[in-house]
Amino acid sequence: MTERNVAARALTESEANYRVLFERHPNPLWVYDLETAAFLAVNEAAVRQYGYSRAEFLGMTLEAVRPSEDVERARAHRSTLEEGLVEAGEWRHRKKDGTIIDVDITRHTLPFAGRPAALAIARDITQRKSLEAQLLQARKMEAVGRLAGGVAHDFNNLLTAILGSAELLLESLGRDNPEREEAEEIRKAALRAADLTRQLLAFSRQQVLAPQVLDLNEVVANMDKMLRRVIGEDIDLRTVPSRDLRAVRADRGQLEQVVMNLAVNARDAMPAGGKLTIETANMELDEAYAREHPVVKPGSYVMLAVSDTGVGMSAETRARIFEPFFTTKPKGKGTGLGLATVYGIVKQSGGYIWAYSEPGRGTSFKIYLPRVEDAAVPARSTPVTTPSLRGSETILLVEDQEEVRRLVRRVLEARGYTVLVAASGAEALQVAATHAGPIQLLVTDVIMPAMSGREVGLLVAAARPEAKVLYLSGYADESIVHHGVLEPGIAFLQKPFTAEGLARKVREVLDTPASSGRDSTSVAG
Repeated sequence: MTERNVAARALTESEANYRVLFERHPNPLWVYDLETAAFLAVNEAAVRQYGYSRAEFLGMTLEAVRPSEDVERARAHRSTLEEGLVEAGEWRHRKKDGTIIDVDITRHTLPFAGRPAALAIARDITQRKSLEAQLLQARKMEAVGRLAGGVAHDFNNLLTAILGSAELLLESLGRDNPEREEAEEIRKAALRAADLTRQLLAFSRQQVLAPQVLDLNEVVANMDKMLRRVIGEDIDLRTVPSRDLRAVRADRGQLEQVVMNLAVNARDAMPAGGKLTIETANMELDEAYAREHPVVKPGSYVMLAVSDTGVGMSAETRARIFEPFFTTKPKGKGTGLGLATVYGIVKQSGGYIWAYSEPGRGTSFKIYLPRVEDAAVPARSTPVTTPSLRGSETILLVEDQEEVRRLVRRVLEARGYTVLVAASGAEALQVAATHAGPIQLLVTDVIMPAMSGREVGLLVAAARPEAKVLYLSGYADESIVHHGVLEPGIAFLQKPFTAEGLARKVREVLDTPASSGRDSTSVAG
């Protein structure tokens, strides 16, 4: 065999080996003409991933697999490629069935059959991009939640002073006094503002919840009449309760708000009428589901789905629907807090929520709440009767905000109490140590500089065993709330509160029998 024959055979074997590598590569490979973008060669992986036959590929150009909005950018980019250049970048491609996928393209320009061409490897990164987007959205919502919670806390301190002062003013004005109307408007405005801050706290997962074991079928059934009144006669409400539905642990009032907010959202998406479906089911979210949704913990859940036949949402809208103050409704028709509130309540309850929607094809919200294995319904605590909101006990008030401190003192002194005031934890401990008489109640803010209200409560309780404790806060600090659940044994009043609400809560805590005085778990606010 001559050297020429040996070389020819080696070349043939080399070409065959490269052909095998090209054909058997796990990722789509193709060669295309740099001038016309026509496909010159494709491998089997490209056929599998994109759905076109090899013959179809060879009769197409690269532009056929690009979304129309990306074609011009791709043309401009192709014209800048130089021979011998290796580059990588992320693009979107369209499969034969119309599905859009994200791909990572690595290209190497080279001559092919005497023409300038490029060899490209297309790796499908759609799942990776989806996971990255979910994690980014989760981090963004967490950051916005912290901001919203801080804003709500600061506003609640201000609203406590505004609302309480308006009520004290109303108490001092005679019924025929023309200034009562202005004072009442101040009170109403403060209450509306307080409602907004409550929604912000719901979104930021800083509400105080009263969880109990619940049957979602019962929750939905009990809301049937109210839901029908809200959505109107043009919308057909259909409920699909699952048989043998397992229980969940959540705050009944908050879950009712979730259902109501989603129903109102569905109603607004169906101005000409339609169908609203509320469905429940037992679900198992496995490892495979968790890999696609990285924030999900695999396990047993109960699903609540609220679906409508309305106008649907674009991908851009769907990506922002849970952001506070984001709304597609006309100005004055919504606050943009309805779905943000839903998101916060679900997350604080340990669950997950996903929205599925396309323009013109309706929307479905699916909520997954952890299943409760021990479904025993806890005994309800007996409400404490409070025939009078007045008293003569001595109360130690600890509040770092001067306007709130002054207001609470005025409200309590007007109802007969003796009030000792302190602007800090250290000052409160000094008062507790030096006051000659008994102190029946400590009323303290939770979040204060240097020493938290929880620390103050523990130290005062050690020095004054007779003193009961009532905590105040614009939102629930971790020392009061553990993962959103009120710790047993802590009496708590949410800011902003009314003068009557404060007086009622103080009387309730004081009237709780001493043997279980620190076991009171009722929440007002």
